[in-house]
Amino acid sequence: MRLLRNAWIFAAMAIVGAAVISHSAAAQDLSAADLLNPPASSWPGYHGDYSGRRHSKLTQITPRNVKNLGLAWAFQTNQNAPIKSSPLVVDGVMYFTVPDNVWAVDARSGHMIWHYTYPPNNGLHIGHRGVSMYKGSLFFTTPDAHLVSLDAKNGKVRWNVVIADSNKGYWTTLAPLIVSNHVLVGVSGDFDNLRGYIRSIDPETGKTQWDWYSTPPEGTPNSTTGGMTWMTGTYDPALNLVFWGTGNPTPVLTGSTRPGDNLYTCSIVALNPDTGKLVWAFQPSPHDTHDWDAVETPVLVDASFKGHPRKMLMQTSRNGYFFVLDRTTGESLLTTPFGPVNWALGIDKQGQPIPNPAKEPARDGRLIAPDEGGMTNFRSPSFDPSTGLFIVNAHPSYSIYFAKPEDGTYGWAGADYSLWGKGVLEAIDYQNGKIRWSHELGSGGSGAGVLTTDSGITFSGDAYGNVLALDTSNGKTLWHTGTGAPMLTSPITYELDGRQYVVIGTGGVLFAWALPQPTE
Repeated sequence: MRLLRNAWIFAAMAIVGAAVISHSAAAQDLSAADLLNPPASSWPGYHGDYSGRRHSKLTQITPRNVKNLGLAWAFQTNQNAPIKSSPLVVDGVMYFTVPDNVWAVDARSGHMIWHYTYPPNNGLHIGHRGVSMYKGSLFFTTPDAHLVSLDAKNGKVRWNVVIADSNKGYWTTLAPLIVSNHVLVGVSGDFDNLRGYIRSIDPETGKTQWDWYSTPPEGTPNSTTGGMTWMTGTYDPALNLVFWGTGNPTPVLTGSTRPGDNLYTCSIVALNPDTGKLVWAFQPSPHDTHDWDAVETPVLVDASFKGHPRKMLMQTSRNGYFFVLDRTTGESLLTTPFGPVNWALGIDKQGQPIPNPAKEPARDGRLIAPDEGGMTNFRSPSFDPSTGLFIVNAHPSYSIYFAKPEDGTYGWAGADYSLWGKGVLEAIDYQNGKIRWSHELGSGGSGAGVLTTDSGITFSGDAYGNVLALDTSNGKTLWHTGTGAPMLTSPITYELDGRQYVVIGTGGVLFAWALPQPTE
């Protein structure tokens, strides 16, 4: 009788679990309205919403009870590559990636619903930042620079199109940005004679709608190539503008063949998503010779600045400067360093740093701050509207840059040797650029992004694999837990059945934490 009863219990549990999973999978549909105003039960885009603020209105987890967080579930990918993606959550289903792989799991339990594997390819498997979704379809970039559309219910391929030629050295890692009926994708590639661009693709057919190029055609005299677009941009529906960062020029460490500012590399650009036309551009690093870029998240904030209401764009750039722009016009409101910076002579009238020619790479070496990895990089910042704090995972650092003329005019023609660097979470007051508090993350730095919530908590991770919950007002530690592996992604949060979850990937495992459920 006991065996029969146990068998009945296990069968019932399986039926209930299957019902939950099939219900979640069957409901998959993401409307344009959901992307404009994401419900608390979801995290429907790479940044959570279009603004890039990575701030949640959820308040169930508070500074007082966060110490009670416990592991709700964990999902093991069984892949050698670490998780770098920011998961999506739509209708109770979570989607996340590592190169060549997409998973759909139940966001309540972590049970796998389906797993898609892209065929073996010759792409650069450097990492992957996630999928995007529109209606019932997922959109996934591949290491060999394809865009694949999957059916969100079962992971079956709808279509597969080429974004760029991987044989030339292009690859793709970013999560696409969905704006209306446009799937916006960018490209990666550090080889000479490759032009960066943003492409708009029809979500139904996979056909190209427009391309915007960041540099002139290859072979244009005294010009550069480069300007790669390898991180996901942001969008203002009221202005109908997409904001995107671009990468460094090439040749990378030598600028003799590319005089001038090298537009539109190391730039923040505003584009019309319906036409791909450039509306304005701002260049954080004119004529870059240190392998920096300006792809870091362009964060959109509507608030008062110096006593006047403004529609602002904020970026902590890899070159060590914090920028606040009027995102309607691209006008500079504030430019200030957020750590040691020594490569610029000052700031011009447009708010752009003025490169110091004496700090270009040289045979006898040049001490440069920050190092090649930059004061920050791919890791996402967060903006907390109640405190006015822009919180970023920073990397104060120094390195020596060498030029090697015998290596030729093209190519890197030099090298960067890092000398020192540490990780620190910085809370920047956007009104004046002052650092209100900092929290050390460990030697060498951390790859974790940042999440803030309305309840006053900042979630991130340190250099040793610890997930952190800090008090947003002062940076003090409220809770931490070890995961056993470094963190290379950003936390997300969502609420299902009245329970708030915080999710982050470390190593090859996706972890979900929540408060204990009430007992009857």
